[in-house]
Amino acid sequence: MQGISTLRRLFFSSTFIRIASAITTLFGISIFVFLVLRVIPGNTITGAFGIETGALNPQQIAELRHYYGIDQPMIMQYFSWISSFLSGNFGYSYATGRSVFALTKVALPVTIELAFIGTILGVIMGIAIGMFSARKPGSFRDFGGQLFGLLALAIPGFVLSTAIVTIMANKFHYFPNSLEYMAPWKDPWMNFQQMMFPGLVLGIAVAAPVMRTTRSALLETIDKDFVRTALGKGVPARKVQFKHVLRNSLIPIVTMTGIQFGYLLGGAVIVEKIFAMPGMGRQVLEAITRREYATVQSSVMVFAIMFVTINILTDLVYRRVDPRIK
Repeated sequence: MQGISTLRRLFFSSTFIRIASAITTLFGISIFVFLVLRVIPGNTITGAFGIETGALNPQQIAELRHYYGIDQPMIMQYFSWISSFLSGNFGYSYATGRSVFALTKVALPVTIELAFIGTILGVIMGIAIGMFSARKPGSFRDFGGQLFGLLALAIPGFVLSTAIVTIMANKFHYFPNSLEYMAPWKDPWMNFQQMMFPGLVLGIAVAAPVMRTTRSALLETIDKDFVRTALGKGVPARKVQFKHVLRNSLIPIVTMTGIQFGYLLGGAVIVEKIFAMPGMGRQVLEAITRREYATVQSSVMVFAIMFVTINILTDLVYRRVDPRIK
């Protein structure tokens, strides 16, 4: 009976439920991306040969379908791909002549660095402006902070990216992203210049939701009894704001930060393309145009795994921020 009780507690534990939910989510994403790619008109043959596909005879098309592995039933194609992916074989890119794993190994650090810089900048700006607005709700400073959040949400990233590239290249003749990408361990200064503007664009996009979340959380916490008690005891207002109000408002801010970081990992496609960053987003975009199923499917699954992992890590951070959460 004790063993059955232990198994029951394990089955219904939050950790087990979280892991089971993550596996189910990843399984659903793998099916979704697999089917969506097959719905898009064209296939790997048309992506590779373009308009010259019409000049191929039926025998050549049949041989190419067999070569690319798209002559098999869809269920067989899916299980062939997912089994290979789980074993570490991400597939092969016919356009580059390299394995998808090798391409991902090069592109993934670029996307992670860009997302990290964008998130850091966004969190700093968002929390600062959110605190600035929440100190005097309904005032002119509050209006200015909310206006920033509205504009940051309203202006698309590709518009801001294009404007920056146009102004810097045409007016100042400065566009370091036109040069070969330099990793931070090779040339830190060049890497900083190449990451600065795309990171700023992503940071502004992150700052808007973080600012709104910070403002709402602070306004809700300010009315708590412990805040009024601290102020009544003569604790300086600035100390109360940082030590008591902000600290007890971190849960929604941490949640929003984790969501935004996960979003940037897969949502920086256009920014990477405009700034010529050799990241995962650009890799997926170019693979879609070539209809390279293995590249797109495996890259999206890498994004999904990282997003799910970040959500789990965010839950763990809750315990550090608020020890009452178990």
